[in-house]
Amino acid sequence: MPDREAQSLERLKALTRIWDDWLRIPGLGWRIGLDPIVGLIPGVGDLVGAVVGSYALVLAVQAGAGVPILGRMLLNLAIDAGIGAVPVAGDLLDIGWRANRRNRVLLERWMANPARTKRASAIGLALLGAGMVGLLVGSIWMLVVGVRWLFTWW
Repeated sequence: MPDREAQSLERLKALTRIWDDWLRIPGLGWRIGLDPIVGLIPGVGDLVGAVVGSYALVLAVQAGAGVPILGRMLLNLAIDAGIGAVPVAGDLLDIGWRANRRNRVLLERWMANPARTKRASAIGLALLGAGMVGLLVGSIWMLVVGVRWLFTWW
């Protein structure tokens, strides 16, 4: 592993330790980091977590990761911010999502086997995109059918 990749991975490991695994909850054995704690601050907490987590994207770019890897990492951050934005329940679910850890593991997999990880990420993003297009088309279709039904009912 070249020095640049190794340095990027070490920095991402440090970020993960602080933002996802910093404190051990006594009696439960769970670990939480600053991400869910900062996420408790209404309005800005999850934004701060997403900004700090985006440093993983910078490190992945420095390591030479491709667009599919970066896309999956960005998706992990978006899900983390989206889940955390839901009051109370989102903060609890945010503890389990751990976007920074997911991004670290993704970068480690890419470094170990770039072609396979890139292909899997591209397929996953393509399926997600197709699902979102399907959801959009289905929603528009339901809207059209609903409006038609409304006009025939009156």
